[in-house]
Amino acid sequence: MQHLVDGVLSALQEAWQIPVRVHRASPIVSLADNYDRLHYPPDGAARDARYTRYVCDTAVLRTQMSAMIPGLLRALAAEPVDDILLACPGLVYRRDCIDRMHTGEPHQLDLWRIRRGPPLVEADLREMIDRVVQGALAEGPQSARRTYRALATSHPYTEGGLQIDVSAHGPEEGRQGKAPSRGSSRGSSDDAPEAWVEIGECGLALPALLAESGLDPAAWSGLAMGLGLDRLVMLRKGLDDIRTLRATDPRIAAQMLDLSPYHAVSAMPPVHRDLSLVVEGDDTLEELGDRVRGALGTRAEVVEAVSLLSETPCHALPEAARARLGIRQGQRNVLLRVTLRALDRTLTHPECNALRDTIYAALHRGTVWHWASHAAPGAAAPAG
Repeated sequence: MQHLVDGVLSALQEAWQIPVRVHRASPIVSLADNYDRLHYPPDGAARDARYTRYVCDTAVLRTQMSAMIPGLLRALAAEPVDDILLACPGLVYRRDCIDRMHTGEPHQLDLWRIRRGPPLVEADLREMIDRVVQGALAEGPQSARRTYRALATSHPYTEGGLQIDVSAHGPEEGRQGKAPSRGSSRGSSDDAPEAWVEIGECGLALPALLAESGLDPAAWSGLAMGLGLDRLVMLRKGLDDIRTLRATDPRIAAQMLDLSPYHAVSAMPPVHRDLSLVVEGDDTLEELGDRVRGALGTRAEVVEAVSLLSETPCHALPEAARARLGIRQGQRNVLLRVTLRALDRTLTHPECNALRDTIYAALHRGTVWHWASHAAPGAAAPAG
């Protein structure tokens, strides 16, 4: 991970010839720095405890490395440097869904160029994107360029926001990354969602944020970028499963010490377990994924994905189904598919059934239970 950060910072420093200030700090931050000072609305969904890990009423485990920026801007206002790159690498903490591209504790890198003088504009931002993508993913000066695209998006602390997607197909000579319009057809294979990997977002620093930090936006401007380091390493090494980055098998872990291409240890078969569950009406897939991680602990590393196949509100179910589930009004019946696959061994069916039951116990909110490997006191007999 550090090799990739070094590559990005070297690419930008070589292009801009400005000082770089790398900042690492405690993951516990004030609610104000994580949300308020970054102009998130007071009633924004991101603040909900379903998505944010609260330490107390006024502090959280940072959900983004941008939480470091308000304090750095205030420090810069106290001791100005005319042109500087602020770099904040670290872990962030979220309640997230489970699949091959998501983890509850991803690594991020925030990059903010702050300049006094001629304003930084969109052309500067697009140059920054290009240098970051090539600096992170190019394997050498003579290697092929990586194809990417920039899609319009929005963030509360930037203007002219862009989402950065990199082609999942690897380096391709002679191609220029170009984004289709939001309403355009995605019929070609290059525009299929799986053909692109989102690696970050960026924009021009919000003038109000600069002003509130003590930097007059009439004199100061900035470029803001947040990158997902896990996904960048996956692209660089040719990984298709984010769990590989944290695997403990020595044959895998030894390959995570540099950015050379990954050589698969083995191709273990996936095992699927479909669970018919009762959940509360407002439960999200991110919350369910977080509960799965919490229930399994270290065993969560064998869960490749948790996907939603279908959902039905209580009132739409036949009476027999309601009785079988023990569901009440306001709840939903969801069919989840849990995909189990260890990176280094084949899972046994008894082991998979035990994992299935642990997940089921953590998620099911009905009053009738159906177990794969055992029956709890007072529960219904195991299904099939």
